[in-house]
Amino acid sequence: MSEKKKTITADASKHSSTDASAVPDGDDGATWKHAVAKIQSLQRLVTTPNPENKGYVRQKQSGKLWVRERLDALLDERSFSEVGSLTGKPVVDENTGQVKDYLPANMIIGWGKINSRKVFVTADDFSVRGGHADGGIQGKAAYGEALATQHKVPLIRLLDGSSGGGSVASYLTMGATYIPPLAGLGQSMTAMAVIPVVSALLGPVVGLGSAKAVTSHFSVMVKGMSQLFAAGPPVVKQATYEDLSKEALGGWEIHGRNGTVDNVAASEQDAFSQIRTFLSFLPSSVYAMPPVVPSSDPADRKEEELIGIIPRRRTRTYDIRRLIRLVVDVVSPNSTSFFEIGATWGRSIVTGFARLHGMPVGILSSDCTVGGGALDALGSQKAARFVKICETFGIPLLNLVDQPGFAIGSAAERMATIRHGAAIMSTLYFATVPIFTVIIRRSFGVAGGALSDPGDGLNTRVAWPSGDWGSLPLEGGVEAAYKRQLDSAPNPVAREKMMKELLAKFEDVRDPLRTASTFAVEEILDPRETRPRACEWISHAYTHLLPPRLISKQAASQARYTKYKL
Repeated sequence: MSEKKKTITADASKHSSTDASAVPDGDDGATWKHAVAKIQSLQRLVTTPNPENKGYVRQKQSGKLWVRERLDALLDERSFSEVGSLTGKPVVDENTGQVKDYLPANMIIGWGKINSRKVFVTADDFSVRGGHADGGIQGKAAYGEALATQHKVPLIRLLDGSSGGGSVASYLTMGATYIPPLAGLGQSMTAMAVIPVVSALLGPVVGLGSAKAVTSHFSVMVKGMSQLFAAGPPVVKQATYEDLSKEALGGWEIHGRNGTVDNVAASEQDAFSQIRTFLSFLPSSVYAMPPVVPSSDPADRKEEELIGIIPRRRTRTYDIRRLIRLVVDVVSPNSTSFFEIGATWGRSIVTGFARLHGMPVGILSSDCTVGGGALDALGSQKAARFVKICETFGIPLLNLVDQPGFAIGSAAERMATIRHGAAIMSTLYFATVPIFTVIIRRSFGVAGGALSDPGDGLNTRVAWPSGDWGSLPLEGGVEAAYKRQLDSAPNPVAREKMMKELLAKFEDVRDPLRTASTFAVEEILDPRETRPRACEWISHAYTHLLPPRLISKQAASQARYTKYKL
């Protein structure tokens, strides 16, 4: 036996014979059991709800889940592994000097799993100082976001409060004021370029928290529970003299309709379900392929209903969501794979994810029941934002076109419609993901061209026999082109008759077969063949087009070393 080992053995024997009562805190003097016991005691303390804690009581009285209940509801069972479980402030008994309580940091971060896939979560604990910085540990959230980016896993934020934002109470603790830093938003913006970033608004989200909410690929707020604002009602009242409730200032009726937040949920559980569904379509990072799942829905399924879903009468509407669900994968007798994003805002445009033969696909279309489906300012923003997400994560786009043109009139001009319209034109033009365009009805003007010709002449594109296109909708175009002749009519009845006669002259030339005969549209497709054709297209995209695109991105990343520092 070596001399060193003898010494260690002798020391162990010496400690084992020592009177345990003489050793403080149950320290056996030989192992680290006492330290582990102390750690475990603190961890039990912070993970066990205290029904006498005022912050916890307020949280439950508001009908809200406690932060750790939220983690349990969101993640796979027992999958959460906390990072920084001991961050907090001990409360010491002034008489004994012993720790009598422990105030945990109001931000919990850690690893977890959703559908067996690794994610990283940052969760605000509103029960501790309303989530303000003076109840937290500086840099914990930014560290978590940088860690998620470095490990290339999706980032989920559970926002409730200011998410570590400033509080004037901290000035007294610090003894000085400070120039506001970027406060972790640099890490947030870096994350947006690498991994899926999702935010759930689960209470009043203010200041820094509101900035985090919009620095996301997907955000969801709970109806009646969540609000979002740059500054809360007391600050607003001081600055603008508006005396508003939280809901009137920034509830779902405001931000669920103006595009600040993507989706609205009926409950916290619904919000978590939407997050799980959203992430199921996306890869863990931009350096991976979108997740493909087995599908029992035949790729060659042909839906008879599609042959009549577009009315023969051009002024009649139809249900675009019904049309989408007839094309994409069916997952059960009563549901399909279509997950809509932004249903409550920019409503003339329809966006969302779905699957074709198990492969994720982005859906872009318009709703003719809302403003005729015309591309307005909010619809343009919504479409551009969605296409950028598909471009970032390499998700092919199924582009179902029924576009009458940009919204017109004084309201449209005040909203800078054409300015916002240029954003979707540019986003589609520069997109490198595969796009399959199906012109199902109208394509008119600049907006129609932007959506039906994203490849600027080189498109994977078909049209339905219901297609109707041109520089202007025919009715309005005839009105403009023949205005002098129409105005010369002796009375309104004669004018209407003249208008019908002029329209009749154009009826033959607007037949899409005339366009196809000049190869100005590549193919006219039986609507019932849409799913088989789309499945064939996406299978080719996932086999031959996406892998080289991904390899190129991976090579560029290796050549450009990035340190995800704080």
